[in-house]
Amino acid sequence: MLRGADAETVRTALRTADPLPGTAGFAGEIDGGLVRDVLGRQPLFSERDDPSTWSFDRRALSHPVRVPPGTRRTTDGDERVWTLPEPRVETDRESALSAVDSAVADAVFDVDEAGLAVAFSGGVDSAVVAAGVPDAPCYVAGFEGSHDVAAARNAAAEMDRDLRVVELTHDALRESVPELVSVLGRTNPMDVQIVLPLYLVAKRVAADGYDRLVVGQGADELFGGYAKVEKAPDDPRVDAETVRGAATEMIRTLPDQLERDVLALRAAGVEPVAPLLHDAVVRAALPLPGELLVSDGRRKVALREVARTLVPESVAEADKKAVQYGTYASRELDRLARQAGFKRRMDDHVEKYVRSLVEE
Repeated sequence: MLRGADAETVRTALRTADPLPGTAGFAGEIDGGLVRDVLGRQPLFSERDDPSTWSFDRRALSHPVRVPPGTRRTTDGDERVWTLPEPRVETDRESALSAVDSAVADAVFDVDEAGLAVAFSGGVDSAVVAAGVPDAPCYVAGFEGSHDVAAARNAAAEMDRDLRVVELTHDALRESVPELVSVLGRTNPMDVQIVLPLYLVAKRVAADGYDRLVVGQGADELFGGYAKVEKAPDDPRVDAETVRGAATEMIRTLPDQLERDVLALRAAGVEPVAPLLHDAVVRAALPLPGELLVSDGRRKVALREVARTLVPESVAEADKKAVQYGTYASRELDRLARQAGFKRRMDDHVEKYVRSLVEE
């Protein structure tokens, strides 16, 4: 009835209102109510008019309504029981880095390799989690000539890792879109473009006999990996007046993103494992000062610093594009839309194309 934690851990977290009780996220039913952890790392849904009918898969319900992160849902309604901590900024650089180093190392080396593969893009996030499971095969998806495939090949060679390339095709994109829309309940192009490569990697991983996939999710949000964080407060995409404030905004987007990614991976036949989203890593990341998030154009400063002890320096410092661009999934889905008659001059032309594939 619970995923991600045992009942006693969740009961203790409810009693003490501890939002980060030492798990990698949890959700499910306990003592007559539904609960979902503060970062929404496990998706959870109930029927719109009947909270006693629930599922981890929205497709199992007639009118699914997500349980918000940090919430306990009963027949009496929703109660917010956990909120994300707002710790004081750690001003001692070495102490801050030491906390991140310890938390990241513990999280990535504590992963059980049984039935495990790695989603590997060649960036620092996936390289760090791969370092913790040295015998697991690495997989990357992308169209021919894409940035992610080239970066993954370079990083795998530097790390002496087995890399398997999942070459994306137009047919694979067309066939996968309706399934993903059904799984996610979303048709917006950004969500679809982001999960397409992840879903197709996971399908290949499952076909190869693995049932768990380790991913680097959470690193960009926790450690300042976005351009809009680097450019705060001048970037209109964030409201914050500081880099640290902008990073906090990104952390608060995790529940929506993780619901999307976890549902897509499970639909493909694998269970995601996200070491960088362990509570200990979150606790270490939250107090980081702005200069350990972004400094002189270098993003994810703290993570890159600790990564140097785990992976080659060239990999720790490698640039990475967002998955939808690094794999060409965004570009090629747009191309397919235009070939199908949905021209760019039309409003929301890619979403219209996505909806047309579902209707077919």
